[in-house]
Amino acid sequence: MKIVFLAGRVLAGGYYIYSGLNHFLHHSGMAGYAKMKGVPMPEIAVPATGALLVIGGLCLLLGYRPWIGVAALTLFLVPVTFVMHDWWAETDPARSSDLVNFTKNLALLGSAWMFLKIPTPWPASLKKR
Repeated sequence: MKIVFLAGRVLAGGYYIYSGLNHFLHHSGMAGYAKMKGVPMPEIAVPATGALLVIGGLCLLLGYRPWIGVAALTLFLVPVTFVMHDWWAETDPARSSDLVNFTKNLALLGSAWMFLKIPTPWPASLKKR
């Protein structure tokens, strides 16, 4: 089971790192969309949320202080889920896309919180010094 847990950490951590890096690589487009959704200071919010995703992903991937990673992911997922994917306010075809992303983010939040129940240190993790 240790290898399955490690594989899960690689997949989950990699997903968050990739998503966070996209906030930097596609900053302009993401900031424009965030502005359209009413996010204050989108030029700052996009890289800030990207940093939260990268921190969260690295903590899960490396197994180093995973509670910090879960906190970063929570700080990202809660507001983003309700502000950026407000499917109940949409009337056009984007509504179904927002509903999918809203429910996906809730599932990601729940899975991130489950990491808190796993005793540390995790197998194949960086140890606290």
